[in-house]
Order: sequence, then structure tokens, then C-alpha cells
Amino acid sequence: MSQPWHNPLRDKRDKRMPRIAGPCSVVIFGVTGDLARKKLMPAIYDLANRGLLPPSFALVGFARRDWVDEDFGQVVYEAVKQHARTPFRQEVWDRLAEGTRFVQGTFDDDDAFARLAETLDKLDAERGTGGNHAFYLSIPPKAFPVVCEQLQKSGLTRQHDGSWSRVVIEKPFGHDLASARELNAVVNNVFPEESVFRIDHYLGKETVQNILALRFANELYEPIWNAHYVDHVQITMAEDIGLGGRAGYYDGIGAARDVIQNHLIQLLALTAMEEPVSFNPHELQAEKIKVLSATRPLQPLDKTTARGQYAAGWQGSEKVPGLLEEDGFAEDSTTETFAAITLEVDTRRWAGVPFFLRTGKRLPRRVTEVALVFKRAPHLPFDSTMTEELGKNALVLRIQPDEGITTRFGSKVPGSAMEVRDVNMDFSYGSAFAEDSPEAYERLILDVLLGEPSLFPVNAEVELSWEILDPVLENWASHGKPEPYRSGTWGPPSAYDMVHRLDREWRRP
Repeated sequence: MSQPWHNPLRDKRDKRMPRIAGPCSVVIFGVTGDLARKKLMPAIYDLANRGLLPPSFALVGFARRDWVDEDFGQVVYEAVKQHARTPFRQEVWDRLAEGTRFVQGTFDDDDAFARLAETLDKLDAERGTGGNHAFYLSIPPKAFPVVCEQLQKSGLTRQHDGSWSRVVIEKPFGHDLASARELNAVVNNVFPEESVFRIDHYLGKETVQNILALRFANELYEPIWNAHYVDHVQITMAEDIGLGGRAGYYDGIGAARDVIQNHLIQLLALTAMEEPVSFNPHELQAEKIKVLSATRPLQPLDKTTARGQYAAGWQGSEKVPGLLEEDGFAEDSTTETFAAITLEVDTRRWAGVPFFLRTGKRLPRRVTEVALVFKRAPHLPFDSTMTEELGKNALVLRIQPDEGITTRFGSKVPGSAMEVRDVNMDFSYGSAFAEDSPEAYERLILDVLLGEPSLFPVNAEVELSWEILDPVLENWASHGKPEPYRSGTWGPPSAYDMVHRLDREWRRP
């Protein structure tokens, strides 16, 4: 009997098919914290519910609490019931609960890490997790060295017989360039760089990834994505909440370190990078590193940056206190809750185009967006009265809360007169696709288990981000206190002066 014709295309995996993680276990340090309860545990359940985790999967919690496996299982169950994105299914939960374990101990307890190693060995034998372990450090950065040292001492970082050992690190990645390098050295002394996954949850959002699709899958946009057509770029992350109860983390950190150094500079890199040869992780990272190497703050810093601190005011219909009245903050705290900087990207594509980055607390609304604002047409055959309500064209990528893309352009107002006014054309993820977007942590945790590093910043990106931001922080440190701004407004007057100086205006998202 003749053999059927062999189609070589069938040998290639369909990239549209979801990739399922292989046998593995996830160990979460810091399971009693909000991040683990509200994000990590629900994301793991959602992955299981979507069929993206293997039967040979285990979840291990490590904390000081005097718990047994059942106690931890109940904590996970409650977190899943309260915060999971997908519907609760008992059969999925039962399968996940079978592989749930807990190890009690402190970070400096050798015996606890010996018990952890023993627990993982048993899971390898009983659950078939194959010696593949991901260690999620949902803990303060100051605890990284001791945990990494303990993992190495207990033999849990060794990779053999095709198995893998990976570490996941939450921001902040240091507080300046020197501390970032020190932190990287500590982690890389135990884990090779290809086994280190630095989580920036913004990079897991669908709209952030859609920047690449929008640019490189559409001939419509890439030809005008440059200094010939783009007047300036605004990257905004605004929050309407204050900092009550977060003084322990936020005081002394501030908005620039908390958001600009990681989230916003990463968004700049994806917006400004050149087209990669492929979407291979190393090609993507290479292009981001190139553009960050060419990025620097625009001088003079006194005029091109702004920082502020929210004062009492009204958030909608609610009267809210200023930062200095919030619990835990000193009366003379100089921590900024608003930060704005002007960057320039010294490449042929972006020469002369300012990038304005801003973030703040107690602003009028919660929104994150990247806006490309285009130049005016070189010749407008209209009287000024015809176009007095016409602004500049803009392409806005909305990252949260309503993920999508808006295009702003001029259109004639109906009527006998020639009058042109701005109109918007909207694309919304929620209405365009039947399936809900996965939560960012779902995508990122799955990528860790798959060993897919595309969405994780590497050493060089982290250090280049600090090289960009450090001069700004040093300038601010020598210039007294941040400027007050009333809660519910878009920041201090100096933020408006910063863009007016370059004849631009902030968008009101």
C-alpha cells in the first residue's frame, strides 16, 4: 500500500494554537501577601481552567504561618473564589488541589529549605513534575539574597537531565543603577540570566502586546510612525486612588521609581523600537536595548521634568486627604506622587520628537495610554474659522481600563458651511472579540513555565532604564520638595509648564 503524501507544513506547529506548559511545580514565597492572594493564585487557577496547565502540576506555598497543606489549600480556594477571572468549576479545583502543598519556615531557616527540597522531590515522584521548578519571589527585594542563597544551598537551583529551575522577581528592580546592578549580580550568581524572569505585569496586557501587532502587521501605520509625521508622544499612567495604607512600600520610593522606571519606559521601548527580524525573544530584546541605549532625558532638567505631591481635594463627590495627612507618611515627606519627564530618542526615526511620560496618584481618573500626536498638515486650504475647533490628529492605544485603540481625525461638520471638527474612531477589545482578554499574570506565569522570555526585561534593559532615570532623580534630590497639587486635578502647574515650554499640550484622557 502506498504511503500518504507527506505535507511538510504539518510538521510546523500552528502558532494560533495555545501552548500548554509541561510538567512542573510553582513555589510561591510570600503567599500571605496581597499579590499572591489577588493575582498569583487566581491566575494559576484560571490557567488550569483554560486547560493550559498539565495534569503533572503542583503549587507549593512557603511562609512563616503555622499551616498544614489543608490550611494553605483553603487560602488558595478562597482567593480563587473571590478573585478568579474564569468561572469556578469544582473538577478543575479538585485536580489543582491534589497538587497543593505548604512548607512552613522563615527565609533564614536551613531546615525549612531542606523540607522544601524534600517536598519537591516527593512531588516529582508522586505528581510527575519532572524536576522542573519555578520559584516566585513575591517578597521585598532585600530578602532576595538570602532566599537565592538558601535555594542554592539546598540544591534546588541545579538543573540536570533536561529539567529546569527558574526564578521570578517582582519589581522594584533596585532603587537606582548601582543597586540594580548589585541585585542583578546577586540573582545571577545563583540563576543564569536565561532562567531569571523579571515581572512587569504591564507587559502582559493585551494592548501592550498589540503595539507590536499594530505596527508590524499593518502597512497602514508603520510608514507614518516616525519624526516626519509624529509631533510628539505622550505616555500616561494615571490613578484616581491615594496611598492610604501603602506608606510602608511607597514612602521614599515615589512615582518615578514605582512606575516610570519600569512600566512607562518599557512602553516607550515598544513604541519607539525598530522592527525586529522576528518575534524571537532575543531579537525583541535586542531592539528594545538599542532604543533604550539611544534614550536620554531632555535638558535642562529643571524645565523638562516635574514632580508633585497630592494635597487635599475632591475625588468625584468624595473629599479626600492629602498625602501628608495619610497614615504612615511623615509631615515633611518629600515623596512625589506625580512625576513627569521629557525624553528624547536619538535615532533617525525619532530625532526631534519629544516623549512625555507622566504618572500620578489622585488624578481625575484611572487610565493608561500611549498617544502618538501627529503634526498638522503642511498646507491647510481652510480659513482659520473653518478649523478653529480642529486639533492635531492622534493615535491612542488605551491599555487600561477600556483596552482598545482610538484614532482622532478631522471631519466636516454636517451643514452648508465648511467647518472641520475632531471626531474619534474607536476599536475596543471588549466588543471586537468574543473571548475576554486573559489577566496579565496568566500570560506571564504561563510564559515562565514555557521558558518564553519575550515579555520580561533582561539585565541590560533594567540597567538602561535606571541610566535614563537616575539623572532626573539626582536633580530632584537637590531641589527641595515636590510641588503640591489638588486631588482630582491633572497634576502640578510645573507639569503644564514643562510641555508649554515646547509648545505642546497635555491630553486629557
